[in-house]
Amino acid sequence: MTVEALPRAGRRRAGWGVLAATAALLLYPWVFTGDFMERLGALVLLSAIAASAWNILGGFAGQISVGHAVFYGIGAYMPLLVYQLWQLPPIVGIPFAIAISLVVAIAIGFPTFRLLGHYFSMATIAVAELIRIVVSNWDFVGAAIGLMGPAVSRTVLDFSFKSSVPYYYLFLTVLALVLAVTWHLQRSRTGYYLRAIKAGERAARSLGVPVRRYKLYALLLSAAFTSVAGSLYALMIGFIDPDSGFGILVSVDMIIIAALGGAGTLFGPLLGAIILVPLREFTNAEFGGGGSGLTYILFGGIIMAISRFEPGGLMEIWNRIAGSRLGPRQRRHRSANRAA
Repeated sequence: MTVEALPRAGRRRAGWGVLAATAALLLYPWVFTGDFMERLGALVLLSAIAASAWNILGGFAGQISVGHAVFYGIGAYMPLLVYQLWQLPPIVGIPFAIAISLVVAIAIGFPTFRLLGHYFSMATIAVAELIRIVVSNWDFVGAAIGLMGPAVSRTVLDFSFKSSVPYYYLFLTVLALVLAVTWHLQRSRTGYYLRAIKAGERAARSLGVPVRRYKLYALLLSAAFTSVAGSLYALMIGFIDPDSGFGILVSVDMIIIAALGGAGTLFGPLLGAIILVPLREFTNAEFGGGGSGLTYILFGGIIMAISRFEPGGLMEIWNRIAGSRLGPRQRRHRSANRAA
């Protein structure tokens, strides 16, 4: 095999892998039937959307936000608030949620992006907790009780389905959109700038990269998609309260899922969701209310193991296995591509 043919062969194998994964996702509700399994599939895709949205900022730009629950909660509250106030279909609230999330992202980004490393992470936690406390005491948005959607479906625009299958395919469509945008971002100038920022802000700034501007771009895009994930959650569950919308565990879920699969990779968050969400749901089902505590103990153990032995996540392990199967010439070519 010639050097020129190697990239084409690699792309061909990757293309077949993507087609196989797409086929598996499309066929899942027809293979794994039953309420529990159908709902589990929908939750996997929803978590993958949220983690992929976080991954734009935390994975590609290296800005570890622990406050993304702010945007998730805004996205979850607005559709149900629109219904409560004006009896409109909840889906009408999604554009408003995105717009508010973008405004909040700008308000958060300008001051916090002056901070680096764990100081930035601590600031995002503080902002998220402050907003959760405000929402918990704000009667206009239901305070600690929360908000509910339509009890029964009035029209198809209410997106109130008895089965989880319609939600599954809706989530799959949105996930495909998020992954397509992320794939384009990877290959664009913005993607190269974000990777430079992740590698070292001072070095990136010395090379002429407008660091704060591109970090803000990443935050805006990440906030918009996280808001959409929150809206989809509210459409499916039909209820939201401060803890399920703005709680710190919402942010932690995104981080853990992306980190396990491989932060900064295209399919890492989806892989992490496929592993961790079933683990969470099965432990909750098996142990009832006490299962949530066990879930996060298991999550913590998994992340400690990954951090110790393979910080790049499962996608990096896969890349190593795939690389070990290559011949010397292919490995040299692959190393040259990574260096480039």
